[in-house]
Amino acid sequence: MSKIKGIYAASMSLFNKDLSLNIEKTISHAEKVIDQGCHGVAIFGSTGQAQLISVSEKISLLNKLSQSFHKDKYLIGTGLNSLSETINLMKVATSLNFNDFLIMPPAYYKYGDNEVIEFYSRIIEAVPSSKIILYNFEKLCGYKFSIECVENLVKKFPKQIVGVKDSSYNLYEHLKLDEFSVLPGSELKLLKGLELGCAGIITATCNVTANLSRKVYDDFIKKTQQTKNDMLCDVRGVFDKFNLISGLHSFMSDQDEIYKNVLPPVSLLNETDKKKLIEDLKKLNFKLESPKVT
Repeated sequence: MSKIKGIYAASMSLFNKDLSLNIEKTISHAEKVIDQGCHGVAIFGSTGQAQLISVSEKISLLNKLSQSFHKDKYLIGTGLNSLSETINLMKVATSLNFNDFLIMPPAYYKYGDNEVIEFYSRIIEAVPSSKIILYNFEKLCGYKFSIECVENLVKKFPKQIVGVKDSSYNLYEHLKLDEFSVLPGSELKLLKGLELGCAGIITATCNVTANLSRKVYDDFIKKTQQTKNDMLCDVRGVFDKFNLISGLHSFMSDQDEIYKNVLPPVSLLNETDKKKLIEDLKKLNFKLESPKVT
């Protein structure tokens, strides 16, 4: 597998009114984001409400996704605290030729580096063909990767531990490993990260900023003048005033009412906050662009 790099969206999941997963529309949304400029998509991450979706629904989606023209552009999140369920879902995914994963350590319990190394060791021993992007987000799981922990995991499993999504932002400025992808979790860190040697980003708001993010990335690679980074950062700043998942679903619901369906305890923004979000984006002259097939 070549090094994972570029603009990745932490893709949203779409639900029917009865809150069952709408597999077709979830895949369609992810494909659209790729067509709008993302190099790839992380499916079943925190933005996709993965911890709240049943294993059976995840497997059904993976079966359908395996027929996608873009199937090689997906990172598969697991969104599971259970070690055995994580391994079982990964085995299903690898049987469908999905080998790239985004995996966060379990939530709820308190633990340290040694326990994290044990967790990933057992996964890799069970699914040795996997390529894993570590998901560093202390706010969600209660654990924050240290540089030493990542270095030890890469040393132990150089073929399987291939990158990190850094949403705690304690790694991306300092972690330097050959053939290892460091991808901050915010557009605010995209340009700075690239200048520091990072590989790109994996973010929630790339569901709506794919074109802008790709333009900033491409201009950096081509060494041309940046013209969109300020707007990109401003748009992310607007969404950062609210819960990201709630903000994205509320914003997108004006295009399609299916985005109004979210799994409790996730909720939509209240009308006051939604109005402010949309007004602030309008002040930036921001609007969703049509897909650009690249």
